[in-house]
Amino acid sequence: MAPKQGPLDEVIRKRLLIDGNDAGDDRRINLLVKSFIKWCNSGSQEEGYSQYQRMLSTLSQCEFSMGKTLLIYDMNLREMENYEKIYKEIECSIAGAHEKIAECKKQILQAKRIQKNHEEYGVLAKVIQHHPDRHETLKKLDAMGKELEHLSHIKESVEYKLELRQKQFHVLLSTIHELQQILENDKKLSELEEAQETSMDTDPKP
Repeated sequence: MAPKQGPLDEVIRKRLLIDGNDAGDDRRINLLVKSFIKWCNSGSQEEGYSQYQRMLSTLSQCEFSMGKTLLIYDMNLREMENYEKIYKEIECSIAGAHEKIAECKKQILQAKRIQKNHEEYGVLAKVIQHHPDRHETLKKLDAMGKELEHLSHIKESVEYKLELRQKQFHVLLSTIHELQQILENDKKLSELEEAQETSMDTDPKP
């Protein structure tokens, strides 16, 4: 089973997605360049020290933003690995379900043949009862009746297993549908974030 994402990981992921927009990185880099130019052209030691502190602060913000971006990238990679594992498990489950359904169909056909034989044996028993040596014939019919009763139990068991497999297959298909819906929602969220980042990059800087 693929490892589930813990509540803390989910909180961190959401926080990073909210705060991890890199739209301000260009602005910070531009501010860093301007601070560096001002620092080079500073007329006094006090002004130079002030510009130097601003450069350090801007560098710290850039490093922090880069760290968040790398963390988001790493978490997305882990999610993709989890999704791949889930897909493989689902594919194996579907293949197994198809095999079980095929086997159950074979057992149902066998049960139908048994039922047909049971009906034919009933007709034959009535015919035999009107012929000589009824004692030996009745003993055979009794043995056949027990065998047919046993086969009838087998038929009921096969029908129950088929119904159970059909329910399990329905649950599996529902799970696949839910997973596909989650992936579609994640894709829409990623497209929305990319659109927001593009919009912020094109907005005029204050």
